[in-house]
Amino acid sequence: MKNETERHGERPEFDEHANEENYFAVKEHELVEDMKAEFRGVQAARREAQMATCPKCSGQFAKYRFMGFELDRCETCEGIWLNKGELQGILRQQARGPLGRFLDRCFSKVKNGNNP
Repeated sequence: MKNETERHGERPEFDEHANEENYFAVKEHELVEDMKAEFRGVQAARREAQMATCPKCSGQFAKYRFMGFELDRCETCEGIWLNKGELQGILRQQARGPLGRFLDRCFSKVKNGNNP
């Protein structure tokens, strides 16, 4: 008895290149995704470098500790740049006076010294 695919004298032709297009499409998609990920990494590094540059004089920032906060200080113009909430935290600590800062240091649950 003949196989169902070989009936009426027809023999199916096997195309060895049938999945070739799918294979290369998948490989191309993987390459494009890898290139996108690399591009995003380069953009993130560029943004990080721009954030570490002083907007006033294009000098480099260094970390500076002040009243328990890490501030960005320009090594060239010595300007100090604050992140969101740091000015309010410094003013709040200053308004509490030395006794308030001492109590914060003694009873704070935060390890790095930054108090909300």
